[in-house]
Amino acid sequence: MNNTLFERIVSDHLVSGKMEEGQEVGLKIDQALVQDATGPLVFLQLESLGIKKMKTDLLVTYVDHNTHQFFPENADDQRYLQSCSAKYGAYFSKAGNGICHQVHLEQFARPGKTLLGADSHTPTSGALGMLAMGAGGLDVAMAIAGYSYFIKFPRIVRIELKGKLRPWVSAMDVILRILDVFTTRGNSNKVLEYSGEGLEQLSVSQRATLSNMGAEMGVMASLCPSDHISRRFMRKHNREAEWEECLIDPHASYSEIVSIPLEEVVPLAAKPHSPDNVCPVKEIEGVKVDQICIGSCANSSYYDLAMVASVLKGNKVSPQVSLFITPGSRRVLSALTKSGVVAELLDAGARIMEPACGFCIGQGQLPPSGSVSLRTSNRNYQGRCGTKDAKVYLVSPETAALSALTGNITDPRSLGESHYPFIEEPGTYPMEKELFISPDERDSEIEIVKGPHIKEFPLFSPLEETLFAEVTLLVGNNVTTDHIIPGGSYLRFRSDIARYAQFTFHQIDSEFPRRALEIKKEGKDSIIVAGQGYGQGSSREHAALCPRFLGVRVVIAVSIERIHQANLINYGILPLLFKRKEDYRQIEVGDKLKIERIRESLKGSIPLVLKNMSEKSEIPLTHTLNQRQIEILILGGLINYQREYGL
Repeated sequence: MNNTLFERIVSDHLVSGKMEEGQEVGLKIDQALVQDATGPLVFLQLESLGIKKMKTDLLVTYVDHNTHQFFPENADDQRYLQSCSAKYGAYFSKAGNGICHQVHLEQFARPGKTLLGADSHTPTSGALGMLAMGAGGLDVAMAIAGYSYFIKFPRIVRIELKGKLRPWVSAMDVILRILDVFTTRGNSNKVLEYSGEGLEQLSVSQRATLSNMGAEMGVMASLCPSDHISRRFMRKHNREAEWEECLIDPHASYSEIVSIPLEEVVPLAAKPHSPDNVCPVKEIEGVKVDQICIGSCANSSYYDLAMVASVLKGNKVSPQVSLFITPGSRRVLSALTKSGVVAELLDAGARIMEPACGFCIGQGQLPPSGSVSLRTSNRNYQGRCGTKDAKVYLVSPETAALSALTGNITDPRSLGESHYPFIEEPGTYPMEKELFISPDERDSEIEIVKGPHIKEFPLFSPLEETLFAEVTLLVGNNVTTDHIIPGGSYLRFRSDIARYAQFTFHQIDSEFPRRALEIKKEGKDSIIVAGQGYGQGSSREHAALCPRFLGVRVVIAVSIERIHQANLINYGILPLLFKRKEDYRQIEVGDKLKIERIRESLKGSIPLVLKNMSEKSEIPLTHTLNQRQIEILILGGLINYQREYGL
């Protein structure tokens, strides 16, 4: 039987379950990564679980989200992470070393292996033929401890890239085209595999853009083959000995095949406020731009930034535009400096930022109020940039570069095919190691250093037989984890759940924490009611943990995204679904609700029915939970489950 690349990797790592669509399988995880926004909780969870030693082959802790130490909490967390990394035997990547996904691709990703990361863009390493998946921190902690990572076996979709990209059209335009097809909803049970003669034209850096932004569609993973192109990439980073051929079998069976003729792709943009709000750049030409940010884990490679420099060379950035350039890693920055590209960017009027997440997560470079910001990052949810009324457009580096010169959104094809540059990447990249602390340098006797804001990890009670709850919030479609719990400067509270929880749903309803706590004091639980695509975006487990701390016990939605649903389960929040979509409109804030014999209902012994005591009505519900997940919920969360069963 001819298997897909995903199936072959899963088969090599299968611990339990059957490889049949919809069935749960347990996987062995080879590598894990955490970063400074998710890492503190992961290590606190390992401590709570009583884990003394990591069981994965590799663990890397990256500092890339909060590199500007505006608050002592950030510096304290970084010191805590460094001491934990030394204790557990993990690599520690210091601030300034780069964005975790770019650095991991350069230095650690391996074809045919598995990677689980506490960051939704972990699938970036799929560009090298690695099964890389994003997850909540608690799932990553369990993998580090040596336990299986459980997934529902997905539908495998083949994306066949045909032909060749035209000049001034980039990998960013390709993935925006694919987002236009798949949208940001309804893909949580899918894996994408890229193939075709068009893929052979794309470098690993360009493939990384594709695999990175699969996260915006909500897919589990995106895989490219490990071929001669990936071998050349690994050679450039002095890792050719780790290369392994992992090709796409043209005779493998797929659930769906989607063909993308590359010659038909044009420069595209995602308009505010969603990555799938896609249109041709030509349609929005002339929109005045105030700020342009080039970088993020999606488009910050040497190729991307050298392309930008070639457009800017000999020209000056428009006086009305602030242009920021963020290299993806210290290696990229060093190579750009040695080749003279940085000088060209500076001469044009760009500002060079430290290799970090920065503007992508609203950590610096906030746009002015009511302004237009053009960005090459992967998300443009309202308020994510840090300015709620800013309009953020996502575009390619080529479109961003030319727009920086004109001061308006401009189609780069206006430069003409004859001016399309040839970008030659370095034969080898500088082997920057100054900001890495390897496990070989650890002190096994080191003490964990905790700042005053790092609090004990909270635990929660088991599920009651009858649930009495009040609706504390009613939200619409496409509510993201950024809407649920804000990032940016608020991330400094991530190690103090009681403090961070005060900002839950801050963008949508700042009174929510107060209402939820009042209901909690009355001895009742809270229910959140939502539309489609609830929990899109970041893997941020605080979007489940903080509501749970406030007393939320149930989320009822039309649909819930994969990583967020897993996080809800891990913290004992019931993720329930409307059996009839129209029932979403039958509930109001303040309604008193009841679910009786809930354990039997979850197990299917009796129908799952929501009784609205305020409206004297009943609403049928459903769920997608398996037996293991139901047991986790009954016990009040994954940590309680692990302590009970040791699994």
